[in-house]
Amino acid sequence: MSESAGGSQDVTRAEVCVVACAEAWRGDGELLASPFGTIPSAGARLARLTFEPDLVLTDGEGALMANTPGVSGPRGELLLEAWLPYRRVFDVVWSGRRHVMMIATQIDRYGNQNISAIGDWAKPKAQLVGVRGAPGNTVNHPTSYWVPSHSPRAFVEHVDVVCGVGYDRAASAGESATRHHDLRVVVTNLAVLDFETPDHAMRLRSVHPGVSAADVQRVAKQYLSEEQGTTGWFVPTPQAGEKGS
Repeated sequence: MSESAGGSQDVTRAEVCVVACAEAWRGDGELLASPFGTIPSAGARLARLTFEPDLVLTDGEGALMANTPGVSGPRGELLLEAWLPYRRVFDVVWSGRRHVMMIATQIDRYGNQNISAIGDWAKPKAQLVGVRGAPGNTVNHPTSYWVPSHSPRAFVEHVDVVCGVGYDRAASAGESATRHHDLRVVVTNLAVLDFETPDHAMRLRSVHPGVSAADVQRVAKQYLSEEQGTTGWFVPTPQAGEKGS
């Protein structure tokens, strides 16, 4: 599949993904945006430069940026306006005034996310970055996800390790977990998905230019392979009124 959007030579698939990520912060106002990865970082900057001028961005270290420089711009371009050391980030997290876009190595239909390990917990096939702040993020403030490669390696029936808390597990944990639990969207290289269904099962909200709903399902099935360990995948719930393929 071409990485240009709809065959256009002017707009790349990466640029479409940046716009899709930017849309995740639409309507947030003065919230701390915490994007992980190049595409989400460019998306947060695009949102701030267009429809969300009050969005708060950090330099990725310990300060808030007054300007909106490029993702890979030199340090000298930064105009810093406030000090935000790591310990203070937790105050923002617990206040709910943050919208993070994390990467998901694995994610299931209810939004449970894994960035810790692949395989059995006692003897994983691959050790990843660890649980990190995913549990606290998902139960305290809005959370979205970026999945660079839409395949059954990422979209699984059950994640191997629960890091980010999905809607089903939050509900079973009770009010303390659901009070501020708010999974917004999942942006991939093919589509945008959300959880706006009666049971909060993931659905296909939109596909990128040049991609069809059938493409999304076909890509998942194409990589379904016992040898690759990608035997668990699911087809997102179609939008209301649309016939699933």
